[in-house]
Amino acid sequence: MRRTTDTAALGQMLGAALATREPVGPLSQLVGDKAAFGALEPAALDRPTLIAGGALYGPSSPAPTAQETEELLSRAAALEVPQILVPHVRRTDDSRALRAAGFVPFAAGSEAVVRLTGEVDDILRARLGGGRQGALRRLSDEVSRDLSWERLPVSGLGGAPWAREAFVALHRRQGGDHTLYTARALDALATGALADRAEMLVRRRGGAVVQVALTVASHNGRGLYLLTQAMDPADPLGQDDLRAAAVYGLCRDARRSGLHWVHLGAGDTDGPRGLGADLFVPLDHWLRGEDLTAPQETGQEQPLSRFAAPPVTTVPVPGPVRGRNQPRFDSIDLAGNTNPFLGAGGQYPHLDTRELARTYLDTLAKLPGHEGTGALTPEHLLFSSGSVDGVMLLLAALASPGESVCVTPPTFPLYAHFARLLRLPLVEVPLGGDDLAELDTGRILAADPRVIILCDPNNPVGTRLDPAQVRALVTGTRGLVVIDEAYVEFSEKPSYAALVAEHDNLIVLRTLSKAWGLAGARCGIALAQPGIIEALRRVQVPFGFTDASQAAVRDRLGQARRVGASIRHIRAERDRMAGLLARHPAVERVFPSEANFLLVQLHQHERVMEQLHRAGIVVADVGFLIPGTCRISVGNRRANSALLAALSAAP
Repeated sequence: MRRTTDTAALGQMLGAALATREPVGPLSQLVGDKAAFGALEPAALDRPTLIAGGALYGPSSPAPTAQETEELLSRAAALEVPQILVPHVRRTDDSRALRAAGFVPFAAGSEAVVRLTGEVDDILRARLGGGRQGALRRLSDEVSRDLSWERLPVSGLGGAPWAREAFVALHRRQGGDHTLYTARALDALATGALADRAEMLVRRRGGAVVQVALTVASHNGRGLYLLTQAMDPADPLGQDDLRAAAVYGLCRDARRSGLHWVHLGAGDTDGPRGLGADLFVPLDHWLRGEDLTAPQETGQEQPLSRFAAPPVTTVPVPGPVRGRNQPRFDSIDLAGNTNPFLGAGGQYPHLDTRELARTYLDTLAKLPGHEGTGALTPEHLLFSSGSVDGVMLLLAALASPGESVCVTPPTFPLYAHFARLLRLPLVEVPLGGDDLAELDTGRILAADPRVIILCDPNNPVGTRLDPAQVRALVTGTRGLVVIDEAYVEFSEKPSYAALVAEHDNLIVLRTLSKAWGLAGARCGIALAQPGIIEALRRVQVPFGFTDASQAAVRDRLGQARRVGASIRHIRAERDRMAGLLARHPAVERVFPSEANFLLVQLHQHERVMEQLHRAGIVVADVGFLIPGTCRISVGNRRANSALLAALSAAP
């Protein structure tokens, strides 16, 4: 919770649960994730500890300011308590005051949030797949048939003593005598600042309560915190099923009420991810006590790559982007200067795309030819507005006037276009060999370019480059090597993405426009070492990756099997069309292809292009790159048949 009155109310609950004037007790009894403190001596776990705020109840609390930290130290001194814990602080918060006061961080997992960007079933289908979404819905329906579901305002529990007693009893059965959800804690919540926003959820089988939960609406009116759940371990449905059904129901009810998120509390990411959570914020416990040494403060920004252009080293990441890992879902944002009366479209896109990056990398690692990419982290990835935007970004961020850019024609023309726009000298080293797949590595290295841009599979040819030659450039150049893999999913040869973790001068560009069928979402991906990603981020325009695009990407990544099947279909149709075109009298040659298109050399180029135009068929005329050629995308069977018919029509 992001405001002092809310965390103070939770602190009062904690004090009431402990039956103490101040929330003081041993760590071993108060902190559920004791593994976080595994490096401490046993005595430290039993030492009296002052707990700051009420973050033990689930929501994270803001890191205290310097003044608040001083007040905390004074309270501990007055109470003669030797140890202080500030639990569940977001790692993205400013922790300088804690470090300066001698607090030490201990990793505490993450808090998980389900962001409600659309209808709940559609969201879960995109994030979890249709099978898991269907199972959750069926489970919820089953639970609803078997159990009654009631919502009781916490402020009115005086009229429902049975609910209060059941709540305490189930928590005691689940957490033992040291549960923080005692009758006193519940009474403190019912009379405190959160009372009007707190509800108890109760499920009964017959007359017996088998599940209870506690929720608090956020102060900004946009979401809901799930503080706790407790289930009867003997219920035939099982605790996991009851828990999952409750989360599904909460999300559905929250969406119907116009809310934007449900906060599931702190814990392991795998469980919440399986329930649809898509935002995970890393947390730390901060402890101050005997024999603990605070770590040195480190810079918040990633160190820049040695390849960053001099102007980039003198400017910070643009203002909004500096807060990209500081989620604001539970605050009131009055910094954007937008119209608050016209719906969600008036809000700027989410900048906290770390979980989406992790989803992409997890999906990438499962694709054929992508072994070893599991070593990549979200810090190795930048989303861009299509992969061509990534080309512009890297040339602007990593090359200076006078430093040359090498391209290997025939290749994608926009590489040279952007280099000329940025007034970077252009070096052209044509591809060789009958299939235009051979690099002249000696000539490229002799030119000593700042940036070498390779397209693999090549556009417009469709062939793959020799991996040994590509590696020779990566290891032999003093500059950067950029490999555009826009079409690599259609190839049966490996990607170069795994090499990014090994070479600080390698950038791999990917896109979801081609194999993933999301050209309209404009999502490109740059994979590189974090120092390069940081340099690109300083050049990139903020908010270019829209919420609609993020939702489309998340949805499509959840359909990897469907995408894989379509790729196999395209490969088969590509090979069929290659054979038919190679035998066609209008065609001189069909180049071998490992993309989703075919480069075709025609006997009478201009006549055939005119013939296709009259038939209403558009292909890419690339005769200006390779004389007499056109590039034909692999369409569905109907479109491909129309093309063949148009080629065969009498002139």
